[in-house]
Amino acid sequence: MAMTFELYKDKAGEHRWRLKHSNGNILAASSEGYSSKAAALKCIENVKASADSPVTEV
Repeated sequence: MAMTFELYKDKAGEHRWRLKHSNGNILAASSEGYSSKAAALKCIENVKASADSPVTEV
């Protein structure tokens, strides 16, 4: 299963990211826009670091 983080600018000019599967499905996306590319990249790193988090059923 190949996944890729895509970094892009939205219509407002803010940086956003989305995690896409190789089949084109979007698996996750930033819930907010970031004023700097560095801030968006930091968020991607935070998501990667928490990928081993447990699943909680609610």
